[in-house]
Amino acid sequence: MNRIDRLFGILTLLQSRKYVPAEKISEEFDISVRTVYRDVKALGELGIPVSFESQKGYFVVPGYFLPPVSFNTEEANAMLLMETIVYAFADRSIQNHYSNALNKIKAVLRTTQKEKLEGLNNSMRSQFPPCVNHDYEYLSEIQQAISNKHIVDLEYKNNQDEVSKRTVEPIGLIFYAMNWHMIGWCHMRGDYRDFRVSRIINLSETEQPFQLEKHIELSEYMKQLPVDY
Repeated sequence: MNRIDRLFGILTLLQSRKYVPAEKISEEFDISVRTVYRDVKALGELGIPVSFESQKGYFVVPGYFLPPVSFNTEEANAMLLMETIVYAFADRSIQNHYSNALNKIKAVLRTTQKEKLEGLNNSMRSQFPPCVNHDYEYLSEIQQAISNKHIVDLEYKNNQDEVSKRTVEPIGLIFYAMNWHMIGWCHMRGDYRDFRVSRIINLSETEQPFQLEKHIELSEYMKQLPVDY
């Protein structure tokens, strides 16, 4: 990767996160931290206001207008391939959001790129086992609740077909055993529980903040699962 491409890549990385430590940039582009310092300085000399906050990292000063992101053919092809995976392993809510995002990507492509992408789309097919069926639309709402640290209310059917109402503080989503699972602190049980998303009958975000001040890390909870990661 030449320096111009690397500078653009660093700028794109800074756009994608609130803060980016120098070590993360170093790892992402396989360069030394000293080179990171020089590249960030170069971005500043180009008029891009990159600032730094101790213990957090670099960031682009809010309010700075950045030009629209452009995509090369290989990146657009990768996004098209991922659409197949999304439609196999995500629910309707995520499928809709991804489709909208992909349409926005297609909108900024050149005409020749669009024609090639359409031709590639007609040349790809996929087949998944019958057990892969995510005919529900809760994943997007669960993501929002996790991100906002909001409690959710849900009706849940267990593997004995018993239905119960739960109030849950969701801390993460895990895909295992061909299903999505919401992990959260269940107020009724007073403990963490694993809720298979396909068994959720109804779910609503309450906009009420979590009551527990600190939750277990998702990686720690995963050690309890009956699968190897």
